[in-house]
Amino acid sequence: MTASTPRDYALKYQLGDWTVFSTTIPLQVSSVKVAVRAVPERQPEPPAEPLAAGSQGFLVRALPVAEALSPIGVTGDYLRYVQLQYRHSIIDFRPTFEEYQRKFSSKTRSTINRKVRRYAEHSGGTLSWKTYRTVEELRAFLPLAREVARKTYQERLLDAGIPESDWFVRGMESLAAQDHVRAYILFDRERPVSYLYCPVDDGTLIYAYLGYDPDYMKLSVGTVLQWLALEQMFGEGCFRCFDFTEGESDTKRLFATREVLCANVLFLRNTLKNRALAHSHWQMGRFSSWLGDTLDKLGIKAKVKRYLRFRRQASAGAGSEAATNSR
Repeated sequence: MTASTPRDYALKYQLGDWTVFSTTIPLQVSSVKVAVRAVPERQPEPPAEPLAAGSQGFLVRALPVAEALSPIGVTGDYLRYVQLQYRHSIIDFRPTFEEYQRKFSSKTRSTINRKVRRYAEHSGGTLSWKTYRTVEELRAFLPLAREVARKTYQERLLDAGIPESDWFVRGMESLAAQDHVRAYILFDRERPVSYLYCPVDDGTLIYAYLGYDPDYMKLSVGTVLQWLALEQMFGEGCFRCFDFTEGESDTKRLFATREVLCANVLFLRNTLKNRALAHSHWQMGRFSSWLGDTLDKLGIKAKVKRYLRFRRQASAGAGSEAATNSR
């Protein structure tokens, strides 16, 4: 059996969404298809494949687990570090869209419909949005999505906007040629204000990239586009489910029809260095959680986050301007 090629994985030491610093570790990385895997694991074991030359171990993402795991332990010859545990949200497409809507309370359905109507009224009485799936359509989609992405703090501070690199474009066009991607944009007249990009993997739509213009935050354009896109996804009748990928949020919980307890698990060579990395990273996460809870109890968490975000945006903007002036 040939081992997968290790790649550098960034282990980020964070306070909230602020990365204080990071270190890289070569790992063999794999992901579980949560939407199609039914049996959770009680005591996860490392993959059966051999450890490749230069690799420090394995990272298994989105591994369904039967119950919450202890963060650090030993499994055979490996140190097991559970980096993240979360409720993985999924939308099942087997019912019709009308049946899906019944999962929401009447109050929630009313709220969503009100947001859709309010945005339609704002944009001149009609909803202007578009689906992209062919190669030519995706070539038109990307610059519009990038126009939105450049305005978001995810792009400026987290580098999490939809990419425009050659490798991404080639991959996007390859998926489109196989009818394995759906993308959506919501407009205000001619102006793109929100985008959603979803590759298709074995009948599952993947929540890969999304973003919205911060000027339109009060109009809930991300929720509006998600709702419109979901109606069309249900209507196509060819998808198994929608996978919200790792991490939790109120939006994911709102739209999901089921949740699966999952973990991102690192199986590391049981060395002194790797033990130090795992324990220090875990302690940093505990401190970040304690700090967030403390600020929340003091009623200043939101203010501190806004202040730090503003400072970092200003710093990023100043750096960009300095680089431009130096050319």
